[in-house]
Amino acid sequence: MKAVIDTNCLIASIPRRNPEYWLYQAFRDEAFEWVISNEILAEYEEKLAEFYSLQTANLVANILLTASNVILAEPFFKYGLIPQDPDDNKFSDLAIASNVDYLVTNDRHFQVLKTIEFPTVSVVSLAEFQQILKY
Repeated sequence: MKAVIDTNCLIASIPRRNPEYWLYQAFRDEAFEWVISNEILAEYEEKLAEFYSLQTANLVANILLTASNVILAEPFFKYGLIPQDPDDNKFSDLAIASNVDYLVTNDRHFQVLKTIEFPTVSVVSLAEFQQILKY
């Protein structure tokens, strides 16, 4: 199973005490393949450095760049499906280009993707993804 993970979900999954830590555990256990692009990785690093520290950002980036269940891909077409927050388009574009099973986010801007007939993107919340993975 392949998934694109929004930055808000990654940030929530870092602290061991957070209920969302299960995402890291599922990733570590190779319960899914995490699809990232260079643009998404750069956002992860930027936001993790702001939210936690540069050290945490570097550690997470290194894990993502070396893990066997990470797929590096680049979308070649920009659909522009999320007009409310154009910066989020990098996630939907990658999800489409990589034919992922799920785009995982808690961001309400992605809900517009559920109303688009083509191209289809299966958007789920982090809690829904947890149920799918049975974690």
